[in-house]
Amino acid sequence: MAKKVVVASLEGAVKTDEGLKYKGVIMEPIVEKCEGCERVVPFEEEKFCPSYAQPARKWAHGVCNFATHVRAAVDKEGKVKVNPLKASKRAARGR
Repeated sequence: MAKKVVVASLEGAVKTDEGLKYKGVIMEPIVEKCEGCERVVPFEEEKFCPSYAQPARKWAHGVCNFATHVRAAVDKEGKVKVNPLKASKRAARGR
């Protein structure tokens, strides 16, 4: 199966003093952690994320959930972190 590629554009966006205005929302340029993401779209000399207007806020508490270049965190034992509540429910069901 071929990977579906969606090319986002910022058609109709206007550069203002506040930032890039797109569909009534002021968008901020991407941060360094966003480099390599497939969602990043260049506009004039800067790059923007069409999925989220404030990329720095998405990275403030860990990994951005829109990032296409980052995988789930792995703990010291080499296992993916699991929500403890979900783990206890799975254990109770015998999974």
